[in-house]
Amino acid sequence: MTISSSIASIPNWISGRVASSDATEMSPVFNPATGLITARVSVGHLKDVAAAVAAAKAAFPAWSSTTPLRRARVMFKFKELLERDAKKIAACISSEHGKVFSDAMGEFTRGLEVVEFACGAPQLLKGEFSEQVGTGIDAYSFRQPLGVVAGITPFNFPFMVPLWMIPVALVCGNTFVLKPSERDPSCSLLIAQLLQEAGLPDGVFNVVQGGKIAVDALLHHPDVQAISFVGSTPIAQYIYATGTAAGKRVQALGGAKNHLVVMPDADLQQAVDALTGAAFGSAGERCMAISVAVAVGDIADALVAQLAERARALKIGAGLIGSGENLADSGMDMGPLVTSAHLAKVKEYVDSGVAQGATLVVDGRNRPAGVPQEGFFMGGCLFDHVTPQMRIYQEEIFGPVLVVLRVDTFEQALALINQHAFGNGTAIFTRNGNTAREFVQRIEVGMVGVNVPIPVPMAFHSFGGWKKSLFGDHHVYGPEGIRFYTKLKAVMQRWPGDAKDGAQFFMPTLK
Repeated sequence: MTISSSIASIPNWISGRVASSDATEMSPVFNPATGLITARVSVGHLKDVAAAVAAAKAAFPAWSSTTPLRRARVMFKFKELLERDAKKIAACISSEHGKVFSDAMGEFTRGLEVVEFACGAPQLLKGEFSEQVGTGIDAYSFRQPLGVVAGITPFNFPFMVPLWMIPVALVCGNTFVLKPSERDPSCSLLIAQLLQEAGLPDGVFNVVQGGKIAVDALLHHPDVQAISFVGSTPIAQYIYATGTAAGKRVQALGGAKNHLVVMPDADLQQAVDALTGAAFGSAGERCMAISVAVAVGDIADALVAQLAERARALKIGAGLIGSGENLADSGMDMGPLVTSAHLAKVKEYVDSGVAQGATLVVDGRNRPAGVPQEGFFMGGCLFDHVTPQMRIYQEEIFGPVLVVLRVDTFEQALALINQHAFGNGTAIFTRNGNTAREFVQRIEVGMVGVNVPIPVPMAFHSFGGWKKSLFGDHHVYGPEGIRFYTKLKAVMQRWPGDAKDGAQFFMPTLK
């Protein structure tokens, strides 16, 4: 694709200032609601990555020796600035990703919560101390930063997912290089500018734009100590294998196929409300979206009928109306998908479901009425009578497509989920406490909701799935994030007294 030279280029951010890329190849950035190219961004260059890592490495000694209290104060100021610019950030999310303004504000809030968690750095980084482990010998442990760390983040949450990583890594004393998605890269620069305004020293946080060239350069750079990634499972596997082979610490979060079990005793209206929001919110472009409803017993017909009514009633359109200071929520339920290529991919999944014999109850493939002609819109889709062998059940669609599987018993629902390759999130809707407890104990999934459709942990817990949804030993943010971005050091110390004091060295003998 040829991109007009008059369209603005989105730069890198290196050592506290914007920096143009040495790359000659550029990628378009679209407004998904209009289909128009709004900017261009480089596909990445080895020199860009080298410059960003060098800036981070140079800043590390001073930043790592800054006290945790002072690092936390930068986060407190960053939080204040984020709240000041909340509407501006949400508008940036909506204009490049496409999600409606209310979804964008929800993304903003969940990102802000991790910043709030990171403000507790002095408490989070406290070590342990044991007196007199031997005569005159004390032992203690503490955590130290890794060095230069990098984050590779996806298009579906251009603000929130970077903030799963950046605040925790920084308050632990690391310096950071972010490689955001080339589909919606502008939020990364807003983050950089606000961190600088908050008092973060130059070079501590850097942004390098690009695609696979930049990713591979980070994976192989000898000065990058750790990589955090969120994206699809095939790329997560690649990031994990390549990064660990290069001697790096890696956490790589992959794809999902999240099930919601509706038991016969469930509050049907509550379950329908939950499924509608969880399946079609953010156009289904989120790794915690519910894309499978498992109807147990005779509740299935009523569930499908009400879901169909709600899917057909979705208000679809651009997420924002107005401009500048007059920007406002359009009141839509669902916006466009992120690109025309992704729209075509989701529609192809719907085609395959029909071809494999599933019942397409609500067909959203046609362009909804009233939306911009060139925008990347589709309606919500609902399938019934889906079987476990179908592609629309096995694979992550990442679009507004909800599939319903019917089973007779709780045990069948449990087995269905446990046999799936993904294990990111799941939920059960029931009035029976014993059923819920049994589900929580026996399900092989990392995040579980009970009458809660999208069980994303709060920032003071940690986020992560099981099976092919996570590669690595650490989940993101929360206590797991602190452990990922630090290394433990244990110390045994003795201070001998003067000989005349009669102090003697003694270590207990292990038998």
